[in-house]
Amino acid sequence: MTFEPFDIVEVPFPFIDAPVRKVRPALVLSFPEFNRSNAAIILAMVTSTGRASWHHDVALEAWQEAGLRKPSIVRWKVFTLETALVLGKRGHLAQQDQKAVRHALRNVFGL
Repeated sequence: MTFEPFDIVEVPFPFIDAPVRKVRPALVLSFPEFNRSNAAIILAMVTSTGRASWHHDVALEAWQEAGLRKPSIVRWKVFTLETALVLGKRGHLAQQDQKAVRHALRNVFGL
């Protein structure tokens, strides 16, 4: 399966503080050529958490269109995962959410 930047996919999300993995949505950041060449995909965390926010969290306006079950944010916990571990695609970010994510990427990473 090919994944494009701004796709929302389901992955077994790694947790730093526990040896447990749960199926969670994540935002695809890497391009298909990178994914194919490396058999890996670069992702950012998507969460519906109501806990303390991080600077530059991106609230997704069109979260339902992206295939999410409740209002969600992109949080800058970025990780790389083997492409074979991606469980499937939920949806794709709407243009306004893509614009907000790009803006945050520039602010967080200086890109």
